Amino acid sequence: MKKTGKSTFFIVVAFIALFAVTAVFGIDKLFGDNRTTYVKGVDDIRLGIDIKGGVDVTFGPAGDFEADANQLDAATAIIKTRLSSLGITDNEVYSDEKSDRIIVRFPWQVGETDFDPESAVKELGEMAELTFRKGTDTTTDEAGNEIPSGEIVLVGDDVAKATREFQPDSDGKNYEYVVALELSSEGSKKFAAATAELSGSETPISIWMDNTMVSAPSVKSTITDGHAIISGSFDADSAKRLADQINSGALPFKMETKSFRTISPTMGEGSLDAILLAALIAFIGIALYMIVLYRLPGVVAVIALGGQIAGSIAAITGWFGFMNGSTLTIPGIAGIILAVGMGVDANIITGERIKEELRTGKSLDAAIKIAYKRAFSAILDGNITNVIIAVILMGAFGVPDSFFSKILNKTIFFAFGATAEGVVYSFGFTLLAGVICNFIFGVFASRLMVTSLSKFKCFKNRKLYGGDEK
Repeated sequence: MKKTGKSTFFIVVAFIALFAVTAVFGIDKLFGDNRTTYVKGVDDIRLGIDIKGGVDVTFGPAGDFEADANQLDAATAIIKTRLSSLGITDNEVYSDEKSDRIIVRFPWQVGETDFDPESAVKELGEMAELTFRKGTDTTTDEAGNEIPSGEIVLVGDDVAKATREFQPDSDGKNYEYVVALELSSEGSKKFAAATAELSGSETPISIWMDNTMVSAPSVKSTITDGHAIISGSFDADSAKRLADQINSGALPFKMETKSFRTISPTMGEGSLDAILLAALIAFIGIALYMIVLYRLPGVVAVIALGGQIAGSIAAITGWFGFMNGSTLTIPGIAGIILAVGMGVDANIITGERIKEELRTGKSLDAAIKIAYKRAFSAILDGNITNVIIAVILMGAFGVPDSFFSKILNKTIFFAFGATAEGVVYSFGFTLLAGVICNFIFGVFASRLMVTSLSKFKCFKNRKLYGGDEK
């Protein structure tokens, strides 16, 4: 194994600094009037109902339709998935089978001064039935509404995945937002057959979302690669919204809003500012304590704690491409604080181990190596229980089709109904993210930094690590 060199400290610090800056400020690019966000920052964090307030809406079947228990459960799961795709994990969604109602509560988004709750509720309750049809023919229903009547080529279930993309238009002169579809194997066969039939004809394949035609492209050739594009004067938000609706699937029945009201925050953003100020003061106090008591390892611990906090922020904003972000709630803040406390504890354990090894007369290099090795088992034992608890909370109170929910609902919670408390999920999410970041920054990164600093002649004094001069 390659030994840790002097440059390692500066590399690790530079990585933590770059990571922290991007996690806090994000990365975006302005292209004309369109702003593309590559990495979300703190300004993109969605605050929970308890901080920001939100919406309380009750949905029910439209008309005289009576939904059964399975249909209500399916609709509840789809609504939760739609909320999750928007990064709204602080939500409450549950069904009342006796009255055929689905109750939904979700928060505002930070910075949404022009937020239209009625429009958001309408989109959430849309059936979102995607169809590809031959031609653009329409007819009218009993209520006089125009509805498509062309032969159906594809439906939403034939789509495996939908994503928003920014690509050149048909002329190749300008860029536009589109929704790219990846079809299932069965959908690919249907689409290939339809495009082969209509290739070169004047009959287009129209694309409909519910009863609204999105686009009607002509068919120039047979398409056999299982991919399709939906274009139609989209901006970034509308393209993402359509992709999310397709991915979440169509509701099993048409819904309408039975009641609607806004919810006031339980504590308000002023209280959030007070909590953040108190947390900053506490962090400064902890930093001074660590530096005074543990000296050079204490300085490294402060840097590692900064990286851990940045990691928690990155997890909430969705900085990591392989996972969605989370809504920031008061329980979520509690999860961050608890994880930071565990990070402090991990650094205290390591600092004390270094002191103990130095007092036994070991060399500085040996003391650091043995101290981190012995401290790791204690830190692991102290954190593994919290990881298990966080996973259980995320599985029990998360989106039904999430990874942890699928596992736990099939093995442990299969006898219980759908859960509703997104705030509990928020606590589990931030706790798990904080514990993982604790291992990355508080254990591995801090070990690299301390070992690297010990290679410098000016940092070889044993007193800098809490030991006596030898």
